[in-house]
Amino acid sequence: MPEPDDTSREALDRLDKRLSAFEASRKDKPAPVITGLGDSGGEGFRMLGQILGGVLGGLGFGWLFDRLAHTSPFGILVGLLAGVGLSVFAAVRAATQASAKAGPAPPAAPGDDDDD
Repeated sequence: MPEPDDTSREALDRLDKRLSAFEASRKDKPAPVITGLGDSGGEGFRMLGQILGGVLGGLGFGWLFDRLAHTSPFGILVGLLAGVGLSVFAAVRAATQASAKAGPAPPAAPGDDDDD
């Protein structure tokens, strides 16, 4: 706030000095971290797509095999099991890669070792 006996030039000079000090203090601080889904959300949706795609793809190939070989319902069952198995494998692999990219887990908190 300007003092009653200050001229407008003195008040502006003081304000300019305060602004420069504020900007200098902001340069030393790191930028704020913006949280949200980001890469983690994208990886989760990719895993969901892999699971659904594997199951539906396995069903589709099983149905096609049943139509061509006249082996109904065994082609659909084998296709479904193969799709589920490959989907689980792909999801576990993607989760392992995401976990490795995230870094090591924090150390566990010391707890009670009551073996009574």
